[in-house]
Amino acid sequence: MDTHADLVFLDGRVVTVDAEFSVASALAVTGGVISAVGGRDDVAPLIGPRTRVVDLRGATLLPGINDSHLHGCAFGMATPPLSLDLGHPAVSSLGGVAEAVREAVGRVPDGQWITGHGWDTGYLDECVLDPSRRPSRRDLDAVSPDHPVVLYSFSGHATWVNSRALELIGIDRHTVAPPGGAIVVDATGEPTGLLHEGAQDLVQHALPPLSRQERADAIRSTLATLARLGVTSYTEPGLGPGGAGIMRGALGAETLDVYRRLLADGELTARVGVLLLPTGMTSTTAEFARGLAALGEAGDEDPRRLAIHGIKVFADGVVPNKTAWMHEPYVGGGCGSLCVGGGTDTERTAEIATMIRLGHTAGHQLGVHVTGDRAIDTVADAFAAAVAEHPRPDARHYVIHGDFLTPHSMEVLAAHGFGVNMNPTIKWTVADMEEEFVGAERAAYAWPYRDAIDAGVRVASGSDAPVTFPDWRQGLATMVLRESKAAGRVSGPEQRIGLAEAIRTYTIDAAWQDFADDWKGSLEPGKAADLCVLDGDLLAADPRGIPAMPVVLTVVDGQVVYDALRD
Repeated sequence: MDTHADLVFLDGRVVTVDAEFSVASALAVTGGVISAVGGRDDVAPLIGPRTRVVDLRGATLLPGINDSHLHGCAFGMATPPLSLDLGHPAVSSLGGVAEAVREAVGRVPDGQWITGHGWDTGYLDECVLDPSRRPSRRDLDAVSPDHPVVLYSFSGHATWVNSRALELIGIDRHTVAPPGGAIVVDATGEPTGLLHEGAQDLVQHALPPLSRQERADAIRSTLATLARLGVTSYTEPGLGPGGAGIMRGALGAETLDVYRRLLADGELTARVGVLLLPTGMTSTTAEFARGLAALGEAGDEDPRRLAIHGIKVFADGVVPNKTAWMHEPYVGGGCGSLCVGGGTDTERTAEIATMIRLGHTAGHQLGVHVTGDRAIDTVADAFAAAVAEHPRPDARHYVIHGDFLTPHSMEVLAAHGFGVNMNPTIKWTVADMEEEFVGAERAAYAWPYRDAIDAGVRVASGSDAPVTFPDWRQGLATMVLRESKAAGRVSGPEQRIGLAEAIRTYTIDAAWQDFADDWKGSLEPGKAADLCVLDGDLLAADPRGIPAMPVVLTVVDGQVVYDALRD
């Protein structure tokens, strides 16, 4: 029997992310498992004639990166060539968006829908100069009078369409928005072309659904990007009946079937964890209960490659739409609300608590989208109440985003072993813009990493792609520096964390969220050989230079899926 290693790494900075965050210089991989970690003498006996030996020359070997909140199919659909890139810096003005649409009109057949993704009023010149200026259908009508246009915001919580699209969707001044959604109108009562939250479902029902081939191509595109970035695991946060109305059904139940086929065909080059989505962005308890009952069973695929972990619930919206539920009013007034059924805050609080109890009692892990401080307090208390009523060890429920975690929320989450999934690259993107909505003090506090970790909350990091590009290197820099993308200003320096803590959020703590910290997330003998090699010494690098450090090798389960060393 051949006991030689398949891969051996020498003379590097092997960042193990074990309990002591120890750093070794060599590592060996045998049969998809880490077989030795230490120095050259520890791995030399494992080198055989067929062993690939990688001289790291001081480069950094990390556990494979686990992006713990990434919409894989949607990210592929939102990036060229499948969609127009309208994010910063590709587009910097409303006029630039119109020009991109005009060029698309010249390429596609008459009447075909034109889609784009990533626009952000915080980076569109006209909106920056005049905060009251918002995208309008009139910005698009002149360049696309006949092609329907649907443009998704970077956050996924607003959609911008032209007049032709409104006509095909059937939206006019008399259309009533779904509960929890908004059809933005002008001073005369006419729709402007902006749809918020649940009102976006109206668009999705008019679009042709994604084909199985389109879904597969989108996921393949995402997998290729992630391999180049060193990402070996990700959480697909919400696939199911509730996703049928989001991005042409990219979050629909059919996408899970496509993942299963890609795995069966050997094309799934990253580990994928899934949260099922019983209902969309707005729902009642009755709708949620029906959606919960309709969820499919787990398949017979390898749970280390494709696993269903639990369910996702939407509790509120996002700060830029003023739909996150806050304790204190936004600049200009209003506190937002929960996005569930009910005519009053009291009724809505009871609704979300019931949904959480139903999901918990059914045995699911719960990941709840919640951003406002009042909403987070409500969700944390509902988690605790559900566990008190129906004790279940190690449920690992978590709040998704958790922008404005309060001391109360942190205390509750830590006391019960719950977690939070934060988004450093979103913090980097919106830090300057959020001041317009919540003022300087609250904007600086948003995503309080330091306080959450100090409180004992388990913190994982994710990109929320396609909301932001899934570059964990920028995430590390942001957690350490708290500098903003637009102005480079420091936003909340008291919430900075150390580099080792930041790395944990993308590795072992993300693996904890996956119920997998016993077999992945650190470089220790016996654990899965999911690896990422970063050129240069990450631990000694200037944090501002981390985003530019190249990923040169990515390994999943002992198999090389990206290799710049041999290219």
